[in-house]
Amino acid sequence: MMKDLGKKHTFVICAYKESPFLEECILSLKKQKLASNIIMITSTPNSFISELAEKYYIPLRINEDEGGIVQDWNFGCGQCRTPYVTIAHQDDIYFEEYALRAVTQLEKSKRPLIYFSDYCEIRDGKKVISNQLLRVKRILLAPLRIAAFRGSKFIRRRSLSLGSGICCPAVTYAVRNLPNPIFTVHFRSDEDWEAWERLSRLKGDFIYDATIQMGHRIHEESETTAILGDHARAKEDYEMFCRFWPEWIARIMARLYSESEKSNKMDKRK
Repeated sequence: MMKDLGKKHTFVICAYKESPFLEECILSLKKQKLASNIIMITSTPNSFISELAEKYYIPLRINEDEGGIVQDWNFGCGQCRTPYVTIAHQDDIYFEEYALRAVTQLEKSKRPLIYFSDYCEIRDGKKVISNQLLRVKRILLAPLRIAAFRGSKFIRRRSLSLGSGICCPAVTYAVRNLPNPIFTVHFRSDEDWEAWERLSRLKGDFIYDATIQMGHRIHEESETTAILGDHARAKEDYEMFCRFWPEWIARIMARLYSESEKSNKMDKRK
């Protein structure tokens, strides 16, 4: 039974340049209780990536078209033949029950859209289970802990209207029930929130697992930290809030949201 479930799921590792955390990500996927398929994709091929792929017997696919975060995610999904796909970010780690819990819960749904778990942050190599940002996101997602609300467009859109509580690397996609491509090339920071907003309009289930099943790494060179530094996120947040609220309310929401997001910066340790 476990073997059959593993055949339905693929981890796609998106490798970029030479991340010092890539091998740790790979090892976390190799240690999963459910032995899923694993592939690696990149638009920045180099010997560092190819040697790690060879070391761990992971097929490596090169995106020779337009590169970029969204483009790589879509390319990775396109390389899979399984009904469930997790886009594994190279700096992050997945705890050993992630794949098993994801596939088991997706299989129970008549029409799943996405599965996503709670997560912790990894700062300076240590797990941070709770801080201001994590607490806010858990509050946003609290209604989706109720199984009866998984298929409710109203509930999930109300959750998303207050911010993006869903952690992108914690998501597994039921790709056969989703548009192709899943992501649109528009935002630099809120490309995931934009996708959740579009997917929230579809018939099917948003499956929220309130247990912590992965660790999202926060460090100085991460894309999230860089985006917060150049204020790109604030503009995108405003555009996203406009999809749910009148402009004057969206402006207030974006300002409040940017304050909460500041905990992603490395100097915030609470």
